[in-house]
Amino acid sequence: MQTYRILVVDDSRVVHQQMKKMLEGSEIEIAGFCRSGEEALKCYEELRPDLVTMDIIMPGIDGLEACKKLKEEWPDANIFMVSSMAYDDMIDSAVKAGAKGFLFKPFTKESLLEGLRGALQAVQATQKGEG
Repeated sequence: MQTYRILVVDDSRVVHQQMKKMLEGSEIEIAGFCRSGEEALKCYEELRPDLVTMDIIMPGIDGLEACKKLKEEWPDANIFMVSSMAYDDMIDSAVKAGAKGFLFKPFTKESLLEGLRGALQAVQATQKGEG
């Protein structure tokens, strides 16, 4: 079974712990955890995860800005927004910034796994198309 590495970017340690617990025993592992967009930009190059989960509302640069900056520096970065800001314009902004998907908080284990797997499958399909 292939293992996927994700970088969790969220200012809440609770969300990080929830995700860690929910992903136990799955093919998805948390390779790193960042509490700000700035930290994510530094961590991404070092970790090169398969997928980044990005909160939107964080201190410093927000998730949308961090998403744009990641995509500028690493166009192949795959970002999946995770936020309680469930407005249509927010989702549109996330997609325009380069996000592969959107998961609403609070999430269940099923919705988390389904969302991450869907985003990872989309990434794989894109990579196969390019190769």
